This record gives sequence, structure tokens and C-alpha cells, in this order.
Amino acid sequence: MEIVSKIVMVSINETLIIELISFLIFLFLINRIMFRPLNTVMQERDEHIDGISKDIQSAQEKIDDLNKQLEKQEKATIEEATRHRIELENDGAKQAEAILDESRQEINAIKSENKKFVDDQIADARKTLKTEAERLATEIMEKILDRRLVRE
Repeated sequence: MEIVSKIVMVSINETLIIELISFLIFLFLINRIMFRPLNTVMQERDEHIDGISKDIQSAQEKIDDLNKQLEKQEKATIEEATRHRIELENDGAKQAEAILDESRQEINAIKSENKKFVDDQIADARKTLKTEAERLATEIMEKILDRRLVRE
């Protein structure tokens, strides 16, 4: 018997078919057990990320709207505060003017009273001075003339 040996890389026989069937069964099983669930998880993750992105966009739009509303409210509040400040300044000016007018009237009244008092004092002093001056003049003339004057 002669032993023929041939070295062949691949021999086509029943083991190749069994290996091919095993490989196909393995592919089917790995696809069912690993790749489909992995694809499902990846697809769910992508959908979840897309949902979060949409939520972020809607939240950003809401934030922008709220910022615009806050800016409008801030402007309105500033305008109202300015208007209120101007009103208060005007009211204060009116009150100050009223107080000044009242003070002027009081000053004029006091001035009138003082003028009347001074005029009365001057009139009394004039009367007193007139009688005093006449008496002194009479006394001086009596001393100069060395006799008594008759009053009419």
C-alpha cells in the first residue's frame, strides 16, 4: 500500500458542509441573541437622544421667551418707576412752593405786625418827645430869661 499524501489547504468533504451549517447557525443565533437587541438598544438610545435634543430646544425657546418677557417687564417697571419718580418730584416741588408761599405770608404778617408795633412805638415816642421837648424848651427859656412863662 502506498500512502499518498497530499497536503491540501481546503478539502471539500462532509466536514466542510457541517462547518458551513454550524457557521450559519452561529450567525443566526448571534444575530438573534446579540445584534438585534444591540441594534434595538442603539435605536432606542438614538430616539432618546433625539427626544432630549427636542426637549432642550423647546426649553431653550421657553427660556428665550421668558427672557423677552422679563426684559419687557423690566422696561415697563423702569418706565413706571421713572414716571412715579417724576410725579413725586412734581408733588414735592408743589409742596415746597406751598410751604414757601405760606412762609412768605407768615413773614409778611409778622413784618406787618412789627411795622405796626414800631409805628405805634414811634408815635408814642413822638408824643412823649413833643411834650418833653415843649417842657424842656419852656424850662430852658425860663432859665435863660430867669422868669416863669405863661402857657396858653
